[in-house]
Amino acid sequence: MAITTLETETKNLGQSTPLKSRSDYGRNADGSRQGPVGQWVSRFVMLIVLILFSLPLYWMFISALKTPEELAQFPPTLFPHEFRWQNFVDAVTVMPFWTFFRNSAIITICVVVFSVISNFIVAYGFACIDWPGRNKVFFIVLATLFLPFPVTLIPMFDMWAGLGFVNTWVPLIAPALFAGGFFTFLLRQFMLQTPRDMLDAARVDGASEWSIAWRIVFPTARPAVTVIAIFAAVGTWNDFMGPLIYLQDTNKQTLSIGMQVFRSVNSQDIQFNLLMAASFLVLLPLVILFFMFQRYFISGITLGGFK
Repeated sequence: MAITTLETETKNLGQSTPLKSRSDYGRNADGSRQGPVGQWVSRFVMLIVLILFSLPLYWMFISALKTPEELAQFPPTLFPHEFRWQNFVDAVTVMPFWTFFRNSAIITICVVVFSVISNFIVAYGFACIDWPGRNKVFFIVLATLFLPFPVTLIPMFDMWAGLGFVNTWVPLIAPALFAGGFFTFLLRQFMLQTPRDMLDAARVDGASEWSIAWRIVFPTARPAVTVIAIFAAVGTWNDFMGPLIYLQDTNKQTLSIGMQVFRSVNSQDIQFNLLMAASFLVLLPLVILFFMFQRYFISGITLGGFK
């Protein structure tokens, strides 16, 4: 009964920070309302930034719909004369696109699941459990952020090679079982907002730390967990160095390597319209992922530093 009551309070706590209403926009940091000129300037600047960020994606999409002859024209056309949707079909047939897509999807899903679980458990230990030397150990975890990737590249490869896991997905997935410094830091800062009285009340009522973590703290930290899932998904989906080093079999390669294979096979006569079509298909899942979870992504980033 006590845990059920705490879960209800936790849900209310997670919903206690409503989204901004339409009247909240157009205000300064101190809460004062901007004048008409300031609002129009802000919207104009946001429109310019939106166009600048959308222009590469738009250019990739229209290039994927052009014929090779139109794509070679100068000056380039801003709108295709002929919509060649066959380019998308050709792009996935000139290389084993769906094999690469399946491999990338499996690796990404595993990394996301393991990253969320491992980082949440470690961050809970740093944020919600008092133990001697907690802050000092946390500083050591943060220090790992300053280790550059080339420094750890050779030792990690020697380790996985010694274990016999080269040319497998294990070196790409297994590191997600161990929490990372940045993800742990992000989750810890978010969990510190959880009321200590609620955690102490659950412990007094006999709840275990496992129950407190997954039934009380996890629902309130869902926005931050979503941010970690998105970061892990994007990083794994776009990872090029890992598959390049550890994977040798073509049937185990990912899309990032597949795009390079596509370019090397057609190096003498690169069909840029097919290359743009394949690149757009690679980018499309990430765009859909962000638009599906943008609400949690924005709240997880902005609420982490405020109480």
